[in-house]
Amino acid sequence: MMTDVEKRGGAPVGLIADLEAIPAASVMYLRMWFSGPDKQSAVWNDMARTLGSDKGRRALQAFESICSLCGRHGRRPLVRHAMCCKCVGSDEACFANFISTAADGEREDTLLMATLLVRPDMAPALASLAVEFGIALKQMNLASPKEAAAIRPLQTTLH
Repeated sequence: MMTDVEKRGGAPVGLIADLEAIPAASVMYLRMWFSGPDKQSAVWNDMARTLGSDKGRRALQAFESICSLCGRHGRRPLVRHAMCCKCVGSDEACFANFISTAADGEREDTLLMATLLVRPDMAPALASLAVEFGIALKQMNLASPKEAAAIRPLQTTLH
C-alpha cells in the first residue's frame, strides 16, 4: 500500500519526453543510481565516455554525494518512478529543476531548492555539489529526449 508521501512524491507531473536535456538526464541518472550496481556502472561509463575519465570521475563523485546527502539527510525519501516509466514524478521534477537551476549558475535559487530536499544545515553542501554536477551535465552536450528520438529509429514497444 502506498503511503501519502509516496503518493505525493510519485504523483505524475509530466513526461520525460517533454523535458530539456539536463532535467531529463537528471531524472534518468537518479533512477539509474538507485536501481543497483549495474545501472550505477552505466552512469559511470556514460560520464567517462562523454567527459573523459578525470572529469567523469569528478562528475560521478559529485552525483554520488548528491544521492548520498539526499538519502542520509533528506527531509523524506525521494520517490522515483521505474527506469522504463515515461512519466516524471513530482519528486523527480523537483530534483530535475534543482540540478538544472544549478547548471544555469543560479546559486541562490539552487540553495533555496536544496532546502526542499535536505535539512537546512546540509543545503549549502548539496547546492555546491549540484552546481558541480550541473556544469558537468552541460559539458556532456546532451540531447533532449525529443532530439534523441529524432535520431533513433521509432520503436514499437509501449512499456
